[in-house]
Amino acid sequence: MWLDILYILIGFVLLVKGGDFLIDGAVAIAQRAKLSAMVIGITVVGFGTSMPELLVSTQAAWVGSSGLAIGNVAGSNIANIALILGVTAMICPLPSQRTMMRIDIPFMLFAMVLFIVMAMTDDTIHRWQGITMVLLLVAFIIWEVQRSRKKTKRAEAQGEAEVVEKPSMPLWRAILYVLVSLAAMVWGADLLIGGSSAIAMELGNYFGVAKEEMERIIGLTVVSVGTSLPELFASVMAARKGETDMAVGNIIGSVSFNILSVVGVAAAITPIHDAWKPFAIDYAVMLGLGLVLWLFLQTHHKIVRYEGAILLTIYCLYIARTLMV
Repeated sequence: MWLDILYILIGFVLLVKGGDFLIDGAVAIAQRAKLSAMVIGITVVGFGTSMPELLVSTQAAWVGSSGLAIGNVAGSNIANIALILGVTAMICPLPSQRTMMRIDIPFMLFAMVLFIVMAMTDDTIHRWQGITMVLLLVAFIIWEVQRSRKKTKRAEAQGEAEVVEKPSMPLWRAILYVLVSLAAMVWGADLLIGGSSAIAMELGNYFGVAKEEMERIIGLTVVSVGTSLPELFASVMAARKGETDMAVGNIIGSVSFNILSVVGVAAAITPIHDAWKPFAIDYAVMLGLGLVLWLFLQTHHKIVRYEGAILLTIYCLYIARTLMV
């Protein structure tokens, strides 16, 4: 048991630090492509901070731990919106943008609904459905980048282009950061899955709970929070530095990436079974929080501090309910 806990802790450290270096390297590369802060947050940072979920869920699906694979994604999305945006908004109110409200949040809600519909059809997310998710995400990223570049060109033509921050490091160092961080995160995900599965087995035997149910609970709580730490650190640091566009874009991008890339890649490798019944309530909470986020941003055009407190309270109640089941 204690060795498994050590594996989980080491896995968390590798995932968090790997995600940190991955963001640094990815942002430096994106800056050279002259992408806006919002687009960097939705695409590069959103993908980078979703790498822990991708690696954990893919390996979990590969070994047949559907509870960890789906629980990690659903739990991470709930943590992203309720915990991370809640904490970040309490530090600094998070404003919305017109493009975010018209495109990015509707796309996030569409990804949630697509995920739920695929899971509930026959309780299995098949390979072709996973491939469809990945292709949809790739198409969205390409369209988002092209739209951002067209907007930048129009602004330059009108003499209103925003000042793009100078890349924080040379290209070779940025690429090295990305490669090293990915290696660390692969190792961390392997340790995390091994330790979590072993503890789920032991706790299940001790309390008389099925291993699958324990994996679901651990995936929705411990693993989902652990793999969401990069998003938390990235959003809090972005808010403290005044990069509120990147803070919100990071979360919206991470939720969409978690569904379309994490579930998509995992299902493309091997079909994910038992994807509906054990998680029906968790899907409802995830979609409900997405709608609450849209409502908060729509009413005040930002998430104010008391709304952040509401989101954080919802998350605490959700965790309490999950642990009592």
